[in-house]
Amino acid sequence: MSYLSFDRNLLVNLEKSLKKEILRTNRSGAYNSSSIIDCNTRKYHGQLVLPLPDLDDENHVLLSSLDETVIQYGAEFNLGVHKYSYNNFSPNGHKYLRSFEFNVVSQSLYRLGGVIMSKERLMLSHEPRVLIRYTLIDAPAAIKLRFKPFLAFRSVNTLTHANDTADKSYSEADNGISVCMYKGYPCLFMQFSEKPEYVHQPDWYKGVEYAKEQERGYDFTEDLYVPGYFEVPLEKGGDIIFAGGIEPIDTRTLRSIWNEEKDKRKEKNSLFDYLKNAAIQLYKKEGNFDSILAGYPWFKARARDQFVSLPGATLCIDKTDYFEKVMESALPEIKQFISEEGFVSKKLQELDAPDVLLWFVWAVQQYGIYTSQEQMLEKYGDIVIEVIKFIRAQKHKNLFVHTNGLLFCEGRTQAATWMNAVENGYPITPRTGYIVEINALWFNALKFAVEILKARQEHHTADIFNYQSEILRNSFVEKFWNGTYLNDYVIDNYADKEVRPNMIFAVSLPFSPLDRQQQKAVLDICTKELLTPKGLRSLSPKSGSYRPIYIGGMLERNRNYHNGPVWAWTLGAYADAYLKIYKQSGVSFIERIVFNFEGVIREHCVGTISELFDGNPPFNGHGGMSFAMNVSEILRVLKILENYDK
Repeated sequence: MSYLSFDRNLLVNLEKSLKKEILRTNRSGAYNSSSIIDCNTRKYHGQLVLPLPDLDDENHVLLSSLDETVIQYGAEFNLGVHKYSYNNFSPNGHKYLRSFEFNVVSQSLYRLGGVIMSKERLMLSHEPRVLIRYTLIDAPAAIKLRFKPFLAFRSVNTLTHANDTADKSYSEADNGISVCMYKGYPCLFMQFSEKPEYVHQPDWYKGVEYAKEQERGYDFTEDLYVPGYFEVPLEKGGDIIFAGGIEPIDTRTLRSIWNEEKDKRKEKNSLFDYLKNAAIQLYKKEGNFDSILAGYPWFKARARDQFVSLPGATLCIDKTDYFEKVMESALPEIKQFISEEGFVSKKLQELDAPDVLLWFVWAVQQYGIYTSQEQMLEKYGDIVIEVIKFIRAQKHKNLFVHTNGLLFCEGRTQAATWMNAVENGYPITPRTGYIVEINALWFNALKFAVEILKARQEHHTADIFNYQSEILRNSFVEKFWNGTYLNDYVIDNYADKEVRPNMIFAVSLPFSPLDRQQQKAVLDICTKELLTPKGLRSLSPKSGSYRPIYIGGMLERNRNYHNGPVWAWTLGAYADAYLKIYKQSGVSFIERIVFNFEGVIREHCVGTISELFDGNPPFNGHGGMSFAMNVSEILRVLKILENYDK
């Protein structure tokens, strides 16, 4: 049995099975996603969802669902599942499910009477095409399979409804058909490895509901267009492969393509294996531009998320080549940003955020740790020094070096940090002035730059940077240390004393401005007030602003977003800090925390980590199905623990 598998008892329990999602991507932005019983619960779900840059910069759902019906001796068994109003599910195909496994590919096993059939799914690498293979494992006689496609042809941010504008015509294709519902969209080719009989019977299925959208306070009902159905015979031991894409395919090659794609995928037997797969699913190659998406299903490539994620998502899983590819794509954007006033990157969102360049420096620092200092210097030494000089020269529009060495940024009118939820255009958590993790990152960056300069024999500049870092060290302690822990931010005479996880970076980074006693005090309060089995809370429960449950409409969720819920990626910094203080004796404690994620990858989106978790037990997962910083930082912790074991 697979490491990640679910039996019939869970699958037929809709209260449980509908909460578990599955995600497969082609590493170029297209994806296939649903619940584990193939009942869509989000408007973002679909058998084929892909970016259409000729239309806009959004993803689009073309093929929403593909319902299968097994026909034997004239009896029909519909395997599909859709939710309609009044909590009505029809048909109820989940009752035929016996197991669901997610390993090399995802596989559902159905049993109805004497018929046992498996259904496997995969996305082709770097091609917007989904393949679904059906294998008749056992049956008393040959069966007929009927396939009914449900089409949406819409942005993931909208819903479609029955209309007279949709083009209901179709064209024949090799072992299938192609359709295009609306002008401007590409054709959807639906083809099979064997020639089917197609019956054109256009109809709208009205009132399909998406529970997760209802839970999130959005419109949640839509109508889906069904052009007709396909029928194909299948004998015991035989299989048939369905292919959905925006270009035709030679159906004679489908079986060989399936085998080649499946052979690329390795068996997964541990938490590390699944998170490695989850990280790779977040890679995106668009032409010559390589990036890491911030997550699925609605995130783009965001600069901060990418640089925080890079070490765990590449270096820690033996994908150093992809780290270098991502940097090769990012460096021209960074160089243009620091040389051209007002430049806004269209490929890396939020590159101009105050902390982004400092996270970039940290990512390069990690590269040197996982490869070698020599390799790091050769590839990225120059750009790190350029970035430091850019900041010191006061050229960043929202980073100002004060005479006390600290960095100041304005965060009242626009979000300055990763705590970036807004209301009416203004930050809900207006962290402004001297911000604790930005200045911890700045101290770390300066000290790292000193190392680079000394290695390059540039001792004069190294001495200047080092002198500045020591001024910064003293000012950091003076401004942030309140006698017990670190203030979150300081502006004028106001020091924000809310206990948030941002202070942990002043301990975790390779260079810390704090002495050991202060580091331990920060670690202690984070452990006491913020630590949970899923990571650090974004705010202490002792705060009057604590809002731990991520529920309600967008406004309510945004108000809660960084005021109590847990963000798993902070566990990476916490582990760094804990092991810095306790070294080998702290390993077992971190192991106990991180292996909680063996349960997490079974809870929300199977095999990965969701965006955030409630701040109170049972710490339910919410938000995006897969979140890059969470996946990557847990991978990095697992790698750190592995190195301790060695």
